[in-house]
Amino acid sequence: MVRIVERGGHGLAGGSAAGPEAGSDSLWGKVTGKFLAYLALTKPRVIELLLVATIPAMLLADRGVVDFPLILSTLFGGWLGAASANTLNCVVDADIDKVMKRTARRPLARMAVPTSHALIFGLLLGAASFAWLWVMTYPLAAVLIVLTIAFYVLVYTMILKRRTWQNVIWGGAAGCMPVMVGWAAVTGSISWEPIVLFMVIFFWTPPHTWALGMRYKEDYKAAGVPMLPVIASEERVTKQILIYTWLTVLTTLVLVPAAGVVYAAVAVVAGAWFLLVAHQLYSGVRRGQPIQPLKLFLQSNNYLAVVCCGLAIDSVFVNDTIGSFFS
Repeated sequence: MVRIVERGGHGLAGGSAAGPEAGSDSLWGKVTGKFLAYLALTKPRVIELLLVATIPAMLLADRGVVDFPLILSTLFGGWLGAASANTLNCVVDADIDKVMKRTARRPLARMAVPTSHALIFGLLLGAASFAWLWVMTYPLAAVLIVLTIAFYVLVYTMILKRRTWQNVIWGGAAGCMPVMVGWAAVTGSISWEPIVLFMVIFFWTPPHTWALGMRYKEDYKAAGVPMLPVIASEERVTKQILIYTWLTVLTTLVLVPAAGVVYAAVAVVAGAWFLLVAHQLYSGVRRGQPIQPLKLFLQSNNYLAVVCCGLAIDSVFVNDTIGSFFS
């Protein structure tokens, strides 16, 4: 068995959302504690990275036009939708969250919020997201956010998660939808570019999640969740991580014709960086050396953020400069 060296924290993954401890019996303390418990249901750290991917999709769709009101409006609607999906996920997974050390401090696991209240809260957030995007952007964006919530809760959480090791592969499609929502919020339609961005995040999700799963394998095993690190050898897991990392990096290059030289350079350099860590993890397992799966998990967060920033910068500055030069 390869020894795993633990370093780092949970980053932005769907990890623990340690709820607040009641620090006071005063009315203010109780109100604050309840507010923080409801906020923890939405898994704010998970939402951050999803929203980061929405902005470059919108900038690319608008070919560099920075429409701040529309961007902020879409991000708010997207936040409501993601918060709804995460809250409903907590409702469905409350039983296994109590078993897993990583999630034992979530509000429903420690009974800080009644389950019925969390369910109503999640549904209201979803309704608010739909209404907001319908009014403030295009109807297609509103429809896509509802489909995202439904897929994440009904397909991933209720069907795939506890039944198959491919849960992360197919269930991860929900996490790819912010780029589609962002594009639809700008154009009212879907084109090939957001589909490529969708596939980038689709391929990125398995290595990101399996790296975390390697660290918390015993947690998933205790909860009866058949994550790949639970049912497969570490060599097989790291090989799959390597394959999907390659697919992620190669897919980012498909978007180069729609972006520009800055994005191309960022995609190549960041991709090489990501691949290096994935190869090191795989090689470490094969050689029986101590490994650091959390290093790849954190690296995956940084990688996606860097690629998204590169695309945003390219969309705003490079496309605008090139367009001015030829006009």
